Amino acid sequence: MQHDQKVERRTILRAAGASLAVAGLGATATACGGDSGAGDGTVTIRYAWWGAEDRAQRINKTIKLFEKKYPKIKVKTDFQPYPDFWKKFNTQASGGNPPDVFQNAIGFLRKYDAKNVLLDLSEQVKAGNLSMYGFRAGLDKFGEIDGKLLGVPVGSNSMALVIDKPVYTKAGVAPEQGWTWDDFDAAMKKIRDRTGRAGDSGMYGVMYLYDLYLRQNGKAFFTEDGLGFTEADLTDWWAKAKKGVEEGVYTDAKKVAQIKPKSAVAAEIAAGEFTWDNFTVRYTAEGKSEYGLAPIPTTDGKKTGQYLGSLMLSASKRTQHPKEVAQFIDFMVHDPEVAKIMGYDRGVPTTQAQYDAFQPTDPVNKAIAAYEESLVEAGVLEPITPHPNGADICEAAFLRIAEELALGKRSVGDAVKQFFTESKTALGS
Repeated sequence: MQHDQKVERRTILRAAGASLAVAGLGATATACGGDSGAGDGTVTIRYAWWGAEDRAQRINKTIKLFEKKYPKIKVKTDFQPYPDFWKKFNTQASGGNPPDVFQNAIGFLRKYDAKNVLLDLSEQVKAGNLSMYGFRAGLDKFGEIDGKLLGVPVGSNSMALVIDKPVYTKAGVAPEQGWTWDDFDAAMKKIRDRTGRAGDSGMYGVMYLYDLYLRQNGKAFFTEDGLGFTEADLTDWWAKAKKGVEEGVYTDAKKVAQIKPKSAVAAEIAAGEFTWDNFTVRYTAEGKSEYGLAPIPTTDGKKTGQYLGSLMLSASKRTQHPKEVAQFIDFMVHDPEVAKIMGYDRGVPTTQAQYDAFQPTDPVNKAIAAYEESLVEAGVLEPITPHPNGADICEAAFLRIAEELALGKRSVGDAVKQFFTESKTALGS
C-alpha cells in the first residue's frame, strides 16, 4: 500500500496496494483492447494492477519470465495507485475497453459481474489452460460467485492485532489464541495504567474487524444482497469505540491524524492496532521497537470469525484472448519462480507450490507465515462472507463516516443513520 496508516489498516481495498503514483515505470498505457494477433501468431494482452514502484518492479520481472516461457504472448502493463486504478478501470469498462487481465478484490466481484465485465474462467479450467488445484486453505473457492469463477487468488492475508511487544511485556499482557473481548478490554486498561500509553489506536473504521466481531455473534457485515447487521448493532460498536477514547484506552483520532503518515504504533502513541497481517512489514520500517502479531479476540473463547482474504486476478469478458489470459493467470499463481520474486508483496502465496518456493528469512515475513499457519492449525478459518453489488461503496462510506465520528464531526447516532442511508442507496434496498 504503502500509504497512510489509517487508510492502510481500515480497508482491504486499500490494503491491496495503494501508493504514490509512479506512472511510467515499466508500464505501457494503451488506449485500445487486446491485439487481435500478429502475423506470426503472437498475441498481446493487457495487464493492469494497483501498487507501488516496488510491486511494479517485481511484477515486471515475473512478466519477463512468462514471456520467456510463452514467447507468442506479449504483455502490456499498466499500474496506478489504488484510487486512480479504479477511476481508470471504470472509464475503460464503461467504454467497453477494460484490460484483458487485472488485479481485483472481493468487494468488486459482484459489482463488475453485474455490469457484464468479468469473464467466467471456469471454461478455461475445463479446457486445461488454468489449474485450480494446489491452493492452500480453501482459497481456490475464494473467487467463485454464483457458480462462476470470477477471480483467482494470488496472495492471502488475515486480520491480526499488531503489537509493540516490549510495551505488552511491560504491562504484563500475553495474548493467546482464544482470548476474549473482555480479556482484550482488561489488557487495554493494564497497558494504559502501567505504561502510560493507549492500548490501541482506535477501532472506529476497521470495517473488517467489525465484520469478524459480527461473525463471532452469528451475523456478518454483508449478506449476498445487503447488510447483515442492524443500526442498533453499529450503534453499540461505535459507542464502545468512542468510550474507549474517552477512557484513554484507545488513542484519540486527532493525535493519530497529527502523526500521519506514520502509524500510531510506530509513533509510540498506541501499543497495538488491528490490521491485515501482511501489512506488518511497515511497522519495522517506521518504528524503533519490536513488533509482533497477536490473535483476534473472541466472544466465546473459540470463534474468531476469521477467513483468509486475498488479492485476485480477474479477466475481462471482452478479451479476444481468453486462453492466453488463462495461461497468464495460471503462471502467476503456480510458478515457483514467481513466488521467489514477489515474496509477500501481495500477501502469502495462495498455492502450496509457491508457498513452499518462497521461504522468508527476515523476522517479519517469517512471523506472517507463522501467524497464518497458526490459524490453519487452530481450525478457526471459515469461508468469507459474500459481498453484494455495491459493497465497495458501502465500505468507502463506512471508512469516511467512521473517521468523521472519530474526529468529533458527527455524533454516534448521526453517524449510524448516515451510514445506513448511504448503504441502502448503494445496495438498492
